[in-house]
Amino acid sequence: MYALVTGASRGIGKSITKSLLKEGFSVIGTARSSEFPKEFSQNDNFEGLYVDLADSVAIETKLKPIFEREETPNVLINNAGVFMESGFEKDDEFWLKKWDKTMQVNLRAPALLSKWALNRWIKQEEGGYLINISSRAAYRGDTQEYSAYAASKGGLVAFTKSIARDFGEHGISAYSIAPGFIKTDMAMESIDVYGEEYLTEGMAFDEITSPDEVGELVAFLASGKVPHMTGSTFHINGGSYMI
Repeated sequence: MYALVTGASRGIGKSITKSLLKEGFSVIGTARSSEFPKEFSQNDNFEGLYVDLADSVAIETKLKPIFEREETPNVLINNAGVFMESGFEKDDEFWLKKWDKTMQVNLRAPALLSKWALNRWIKQEEGGYLINISSRAAYRGDTQEYSAYAASKGGLVAFTKSIARDFGEHGISAYSIAPGFIKTDMAMESIDVYGEEYLTEGMAFDEITSPDEVGELVAFLASGKVPHMTGSTFHINGGSYMI
């Protein structure tokens, strides 16, 4: 099996890549600027690419050719995303700038990558697995400062369901994963400010979810064992809400 993982150098993407490599996948991982872990770079089954998903030209130049290779990934995990603050009290230009960048990275880029992957999978008639990392914000919303983030992740879920409805006949399954608060490097700032006890308030557990749980879930879905769960969203949020 062969997978492409965006945002693979840190956080949830790092755990996803680690789980896939452990299961014997070959993985192409992307990062904007942070270094890939040595355990990835020294693994013959890993290829790292640097690309800024906010740059449309870079995406087409660096990532579209992946789906034109003789051997192309049959699993796509759209994980990379941005979480940008922009309150409604900000001026229109600032607010729209943050909104547009959020939509570009969190929704437009994943949709375009998915389009390229789907067209290749249909052409080669071997099926494929699309896994989009959404967020609990798609279901329970977020504060108004992060409404663009919630909207982008809600759009990603609807997009995934649309893929699932139409492409099953080609052996393609599509899933969404909606993590809650995950204990990653990016989240440590919030932990330092608010404390872990505050952030776990209302959860079924007194600890923040480990990114390794998300990685294991992705590896399971990518294994192809549950193709008929296509279109489903997998909620992994410590019981902070339940559907």
